[in-house]
Amino acid sequence: MTSHYLLKTEPSEYSFADLARDKETVWDGVSNPTALKNLRGMSPGDRLVIYETGDVKCAVGMASVVSLQGSDAKEPKVKLKAGKPLPKAVPLATIKTSKLFADSPLVRQGRLSVVPLSEAQYRYMTGE
Repeated sequence: MTSHYLLKTEPSEYSFADLARDKETVWDGVSNPTALKNLRGMSPGDRLVIYETGDVKCAVGMASVVSLQGSDAKEPKVKLKAGKPLPKAVPLATIKTSKLFADSPLVRQGRLSVVPLSEAQYRYMTGE
């Protein structure tokens, strides 16, 4: 079964455009225990939404999980493959007004960098 997640990134450090250029990257450097648990829960084929923080505050693109190196439980490394940009960027303000996200950690735990998404939430953001 495919799972869905949202990954937050600071575009001045690594943007969706950087991922699109690189085609693949290893997502690491996560320190929050809940975010690490979410990373460790990923499997190849899982679908991802890339969300840019900072001045952007929008979901901007898609990616998928290629592989997970979880041998170091404190620092799992997830290899991602770039997907398409979202048809339309989804601002945080729009997400907060959707009832789909009322109980989501995305709006309840603003600092969480790896957030699980329901299929409905994923479809809302991606239009798929």
